[in-house]
Amino acid sequence: MEILGTTIDNLTREEILAQIKIFLDEPKFHQIATVNPEFLLEAKKNKAFHTILQNCDLRIADGFGITLTMLFRGERLKCRFPGADLMEEILSIANEKKISIYLAIKKDGLSSFDEVRQALLERYPTLVVDGDTIDVNEIYDLRFKMLESKIKNLKSKIILCNFGSPTQEIFLSRLRQQTRSVRLAMGVGGSFDYLTKKQKRAPRWLQSIGLEWLWRLIQQPQRWYRIWNAVVLFPFYVFFATIQKHDHNT
Repeated sequence: MEILGTTIDNLTREEILAQIKIFLDEPKFHQIATVNPEFLLEAKKNKAFHTILQNCDLRIADGFGITLTMLFRGERLKCRFPGADLMEEILSIANEKKISIYLAIKKDGLSSFDEVRQALLERYPTLVVDGDTIDVNEIYDLRFKMLESKIKNLKSKIILCNFGSPTQEIFLSRLRQQTRSVRLAMGVGGSFDYLTKKQKRAPRWLQSIGLEWLWRLIQQPQRWYRIWNAVVLFPFYVFFATIQKHDHNT
C-alpha cells in the first residue's frame, strides 16, 4: 500500500516476524523502517529520505494515524506494529538464536550505552551485546569515514540505532555497502528509554485507542511540534491527497 507517495508493507504480525527470521538467515544486509505519520510527512518533503524508505527491505506500519488513513480510504491495515514492540520481538529472537546485537547509541541521549546494555542483560542474561556511543554529527561529515571503518568489522548480525528519524535511517542506509556481518538493521527511536525506564510508555488501553500521542505530550511537552505534525498536519495531507486521487480517477 502507498500513503503520500511512500510504500508500506501491509502484512500480518506473523508475516512480519517470519520475514525477519528469513532476513537473519540470508547472507546480506536488510534494513527495516517502522513508519509513522512523521516519517511520511518528512518523506513528502525530503526526497533523499523518501528514497531511503523506498529502498528499505521492510516498511512496517507504526502510528495510529496510519490505521485511520486506511479506514478513511476504505481499506484494512492487517497489523500496526509499534517500533518498541517490534524491537522486543527482535531481541527475543536474537536471544533464542544466540545472535549478537550491536547498539548504536546517540551521544548525549537520555539512556547511555551502559544503561541500555545492562537493561538488556537483566532481561536476556545470555544475550551478546556490543555497541558504541556515537555523535550523530559524524554521519554528516568526513568523520563518517572513521565510523565506517569501525563498523565494517562488526561481528554482530543485528544493529539497532536510536538516533531518531530521519537520522537513524540515513545512518543505517549508509552502512548497507559497508558491513559484512550485519543481516538486520533497524532504527528504534526512543525505545531504549523504555527498557531503561527513563521514559514510561503509555498504558496499553491508550495505545489501543490511538491516544499514545496524548500521553507523550503530557510526558514531554517539548514534543508539541512533532505531535502537531502527526495529529493535525498528517490527516490534512491525507484527506486532500485522497480527494485528489478520487477526482483524478473519476
